[in-house]
Amino acid sequence: MAFLDRVLGGSQKEIDIEEFLNNLDVDEEEMYEDADAFVKPVTLSSEADKDVVIEEVKKGNIILLNIADLSKRNALKLRDLVNLIKQQVEQVDGDIARISTDRVLVTPARVKIIKRRESA
Repeated sequence: MAFLDRVLGGSQKEIDIEEFLNNLDVDEEEMYEDADAFVKPVTLSSEADKDVVIEEVKKGNIILLNIADLSKRNALKLRDLVNLIKQQVEQVDGDIARISTDRVLVTPARVKIIKRRESA
């Protein structure tokens, strides 16, 4: 094995997948003026955040909505805000779907979410 290690460039260290995934967004972001749309993370905690989501969707951006904190603090408020977002997104022919326990995906017109699950 030592021969293969030398040929392949030395010993390979263990891959820490958590560290790799946590550092994906560490690089400085540049605003791309020629981008057609952006995927933006937004944390939902108030009416103002709901308004931000709607404005971004109207601009054609995709929103990755974090609902974790609000779901723990106030489930009724979460339900009301998500219902309002859903109604307004549907008015502009957008789409909305829960993608995990803590995340909701909100898309603008012409971007649809496939909601049925593929069976393996």
